[in-house]
Amino acid sequence: MDASMGQKMQLRDAANTVESHTGVTHAGMPLSANRPPAPDLEPWVGRVIASKLENAGSLSIDCGICSDLAFARVVLRGQWDVKTIDGMAHFKDQALLYGPHTQNMRLTCTGPVHAVGLGFRPGAITALLGRDADPLVDRMIATDPFGLAIGDVQQSYRPDTDPEQWLQVLEARMRDFIERTKPALPDPIATAFERASFDDPNIAPCDFAEEQGISQRQLERIVKRDFGMPPKMVLRRARALDLAAQLCGVADGEEESELLMRYFDQSHLIRDFKAFFETTPKAFNSEPRTLLRISLETRQARRLAELNRIGPGEIPPWVAS
Repeated sequence: MDASMGQKMQLRDAANTVESHTGVTHAGMPLSANRPPAPDLEPWVGRVIASKLENAGSLSIDCGICSDLAFARVVLRGQWDVKTIDGMAHFKDQALLYGPHTQNMRLTCTGPVHAVGLGFRPGAITALLGRDADPLVDRMIATDPFGLAIGDVQQSYRPDTDPEQWLQVLEARMRDFIERTKPALPDPIATAFERASFDDPNIAPCDFAEEQGISQRQLERIVKRDFGMPPKMVLRRARALDLAAQLCGVADGEEESELLMRYFDQSHLIRDFKAFFETTPKAFNSEPRTLLRISLETRQARRLAELNRIGPGEIPPWVAS
């Protein structure tokens, strides 16, 4: 056995020895604890997330992450090594800001995966920080503009407490930032376009612009500013993420036929999927996707909630009770 094959087997073994304290699928695959934010944070925050995974020994999970939102995260325990558009980035016991993504970003987590995060609605970064989303696309940087990791991180987010308590600390710190800075609300056009991408990512941008009473050029400017990419890319990514979630078993199974009908033919499906995940759907489905599944599941839970397909506090269909 050569060294590369031995490393690949070690990483696969790590994926199979993860113990999740934040939920699992019906098939026993690890999930995060994610939910809507407190009501006063909802105008800016789309989802709050906590991951508490215990990985055997110091083994690494070699996987990826693909997010449609910008996220502020705090890595509480474990080492994150990420391949970004600027090269490799490394994080441990610190806050970071990333996304959104135009493709799957390679992520390796070594040791336990303890982390919390806030997913920001499109336009929220502009409202909160006065900056466009574009410079953050496919990047992950060490920064803490919201004060989520002030003080002793291990004391604030104690490893022996329930992850829900971590989320309450996270929300309290974000609330302090909002009360102190009194930011504007995200652009309602961006909010409406996100909902359209959840409901029907085959919608033509020109038709959406007409429905909103704006020009297509105005739409392109707003979406580029708040999503970091053109409208057509946002819609292509939505289709690919929904399909990837189905393949990972973290989507509403009743939608499967509808999702496949979004593509003209098999070659269209494979071409679009490979653009985001650098592999075919068949090959994608042959790997554990431990970390990517968590990212996709967070989005799907938010999507179903935004479309009122699951009610407040209702458990998504893929989550084991």
